[in-house]
Amino acid sequence: MKIEILGTGCSKCVALFNNAKEAVGKTGKFAQIEKVEDLQKIMAYGVMSTPALVVNGEVKSVGKLLSVEEIVKLIG
Repeated sequence: MKIEILGTGCSKCVALFNNAKEAVGKTGKFAQIEKVEDLQKIMAYGVMSTPALVVNGEVKSVGKLLSVEEIVKLIG
């Protein structure tokens, strides 16, 4: 599983990255978690507001700081 956190490094982007790491730990699954700060790559997903959560190339959330529990449900 590949999880990408799209954002330019704001506090919400950092928090979403940390929540994603914790969520993966809770599920016990193996996942590659990557922070994407390049605006060209972010815009390639059609994302216009950050933070955004992408799972296996599919945008799951845009412009919202998801809780650990919300991320667990998405990657379940």
